[in-house]
Amino acid sequence: MANLEQEMRTELVFHPMDQFIVKPLFGDGPVHWYTPTNVTLWMAVAIAAIFFMLVIGTRGRAVVPSRAQSIAELAYGFIHKMVEDVAGKDALKFFPYIFTLFLFIVFSNFLGLLPRSFTTTSHVAVTATLAMLVFVTVTVVGFVKNGAGFLSLFWVSSAPLALRPVLAIIEIISYFVRPVSHSIRLAGNMMAGHAVMKVFAAFAPLILLSGVGIAVTPLSIIAIAAMYGLEVLVAFIQAYVFTILTCVYLRDALHPAH
Repeated sequence: MANLEQEMRTELVFHPMDQFIVKPLFGDGPVHWYTPTNVTLWMAVAIAAIFFMLVIGTRGRAVVPSRAQSIAELAYGFIHKMVEDVAGKDALKFFPYIFTLFLFIVFSNFLGLLPRSFTTTSHVAVTATLAMLVFVTVTVVGFVKNGAGFLSLFWVSSAPLALRPVLAIIEIISYFVRPVSHSIRLAGNMMAGHAVMKVFAAFAPLILLSGVGIAVTPLSIIAIAAMYGLEVLVAFIQAYVFTILTCVYLRDALHPAH
């Protein structure tokens, strides 16, 4: 009996961060840049889900839309209005890029909530790539559209003259920190939520080991359900935040003097 209890205790050891380990899909060898991994798989699943919703789901273009068509139209209108309201009408030419960003992030976030799945946006390598693409795109657009006038973004003309050089340094630092905060915010929120759920899950089997589990196990199950509901909201909110910040950065590039 003691051996059985010891085996159960060993099996019930949880490692909350193990869910974020990148593993090869085939075999147990080292992971190289060309190795298909669980990250590769779930990014491909996200792309396939987006394709299904936007292409397969809307191919009928019915007057009375199906569920997939309704979701696609709602997402299209939501992001289109966001880009127009935040960055201006002249930013609508970048709508396909911003719409793609939003869909990829929101689908990756929601797919990460499925059992046995992998949350690709919990890795800084993924979010940093997205953030750097936004940073480079915005910077190039700023210089192409405004030339040297783009540098006026860093010169606070409304401030007293003596403070402008100091503020310029602060603005330059904050500008180059953008991709760091842009990427870590998304990855950190996704990683933290999933890790907390795994921690609560570690308490669920306690009912099998001790009398304390009779009280702890139901509470842990309630906590898991509450955290899961919260993570559903976080999955959408973080995609929204990443997208709206992209629109804000694009607005600064198109209208640096504002």
